Amino acid sequence: MKKIVLHKVTQASTAKSYSIRYEQELNARQYEAVMHTKGAALVIAGAGTGKTRTLVYRVARMIEDGIPPESILLLTFTRKSAQEMLRRAVRLLDGRCEKVSGGTFHSFANQILRRYAVTLGFERNFTILDQSDSEDVINVLRAQKGLDTSKRRFPYKQTIYSIASASVNKCMKIDEIIELEYSQFINETEAIQELIREYHLYKMKNNVMDYDDLLLFLLKLMNENAAVTQMLHKKYTHLMVDEYQDTNLLQHQIVCALAGKNENVMAVGDDAQSIYSFRGANHENIMRFPESFTHCSIIPIEENYRSTQQILDVSNEVVSRAVYRYNKNLYTTAKFDGEKPALICAKDDKQQSEFVVQQILELREQGVSLDDIAVLFRSGFTSFDLEIELTKANIPFVKYGGLKLMETSHIKDVLAYIRILVNPSDLISWNRVLLLLDGIGQRTAAMILDKLQSGSIRVGIKPNIDFLQRGRKSVELLFDIMNGLYQSNNSLMDTLGVISEYYRPLLKEKHDDWQKRWKDIEMFLSISQRYNSLEHLVHEISLDPPVAIASELLEEGGETEHLTLSTIHSAKGLEWDSIFLITALEGRFPSSKAEGSLEQLEEERRLMYVALTRAKNRLYVSYPTNIFDRESGQVLAYPSRFIDGLSEEILERFVLAEDEVHEEFPELPPQERKNLLN
Repeated sequence: MKKIVLHKVTQASTAKSYSIRYEQELNARQYEAVMHTKGAALVIAGAGTGKTRTLVYRVARMIEDGIPPESILLLTFTRKSAQEMLRRAVRLLDGRCEKVSGGTFHSFANQILRRYAVTLGFERNFTILDQSDSEDVINVLRAQKGLDTSKRRFPYKQTIYSIASASVNKCMKIDEIIELEYSQFINETEAIQELIREYHLYKMKNNVMDYDDLLLFLLKLMNENAAVTQMLHKKYTHLMVDEYQDTNLLQHQIVCALAGKNENVMAVGDDAQSIYSFRGANHENIMRFPESFTHCSIIPIEENYRSTQQILDVSNEVVSRAVYRYNKNLYTTAKFDGEKPALICAKDDKQQSEFVVQQILELREQGVSLDDIAVLFRSGFTSFDLEIELTKANIPFVKYGGLKLMETSHIKDVLAYIRILVNPSDLISWNRVLLLLDGIGQRTAAMILDKLQSGSIRVGIKPNIDFLQRGRKSVELLFDIMNGLYQSNNSLMDTLGVISEYYRPLLKEKHDDWQKRWKDIEMFLSISQRYNSLEHLVHEISLDPPVAIASELLEEGGETEHLTLSTIHSAKGLEWDSIFLITALEGRFPSSKAEGSLEQLEEERRLMYVALTRAKNRLYVSYPTNIFDRESGQVLAYPSRFIDGLSEEILERFVLAEDEVHEEFPELPPQERKNLLN
């Protein structure tokens, strides 16, 4: 019997045909994130793993899947980053990507509030106050309440604004913020609360909002107006949020409200890079994100495209000791047999600076541009010593985060006292120190300056100041101090010690953040030890001040490259071939102020991780020893707890030693000394 074969009907493939080869162009984890379709997802994208690339490809994939671009909302922390992502998406796919709604939390909130402000008691044409505007409003209200002339110390406008802003962004009460972060003003809590209430009433009455109000009123609108919320859910069906570790509690609540029942929200971030708690960022947001939704996929992206494996090994080890974290292990498939990351012990700040300068010059001779080298630090003041050595070596640099040594008002104040001792006729310096005194304004200072210029008041002789109506005691004390120092045979450091201790209460009076500024002065005192007299100190700093000289060289048509000095906070998101992380010293990094707070210590650890992962090929971590911390009264001598104890297999240890011929031929540069010995 013959057989007739019945051929099975082949079903058409259900696989989606894309114009972009997603699976070939992405690694497995990136592809998983890009192809995620329904429900919430948290993408833990480690440093250098292609986070932006993943977001760009996901935008393109959703549009290829037929999702209207207008219904995709991309929230970022800067307008620039949103624009860059969408530009890349356009180049990857086509012009449809331009229709995606992308922007910052604040710009999105502004857009919605313009339509519905009336329901909140505002007009649609409300004005937005920037921080400076807000501080000025607070200052006017502060003066109206007589708090600017109060006999008791009351916080300045900047501090009041910071308290009000922290209360909104951290969703905490004013008294809680004061107790936690501004305990020096705890006795003024009631007056501060009243002043901030007046500030909020002023804004409502005058149809203005500040930046924090934009977020606050957007959430209020969604919580209290079901019609608005329904409209937003219908319009924005897919939500993506970048840098989720940097969100504050208010922003997290907005994201949850926008997600709606479908919960089509993807958050991208790295818990190990959450370092902005001082701005209100809440590390718990990214840790508890999955708990905020019915079901949430967690997708870690771990393949690193920036750093060598040697650098990643150190970074992984540091973050692996964190108390609260997502498990991930950064790795690279790139082959590189370069030098191992190094931990360098220096005897003091000066030797640390000399090492950094020497190594930078060596790298430059090896072909590494200054543009591809960065020196990172925990706090701005720790680079002051290095700035002096870089200037001496004619290495052009720019500094980000924290002021340069000579730009800080408090260092200028201290230098003014020194300049008077060197030159009692320096009326500019006299004017500066006189205006620091209680009860002395510009008119009274001018009267004293006239008498100094005429010689009727002279340094070294007790002055006759009967002509003063106000500020007599403070002027008498100033002259007692200056006369005593002028007539003494004190050493340089003893003189600076007297000046700094005299200035300390003035610093407290003039600045709410005086503790931070006092650290700058401590560093200045440490730097001053290298000079042999007041004259030497003043002349050297005046003739060759440690400033960013790159712009000057460019104007002269000279060097076009420059070294980068940066706080770690300012360096986040950037990368360089070679990184020097200086002053990785216990008591400085982590800061001694973080002791006793697990949350603060853990953020310091994450800050260390961010610093390490900026490096591509070379990483040098250094710490000085025998550093006396005047505030704590302790000598700092040990490497940061975050790197101390790391195996030499991943972090090689070195101790700096002086050149043996350094003392024999001190006037010759290193190469000439070497030639002479040969």
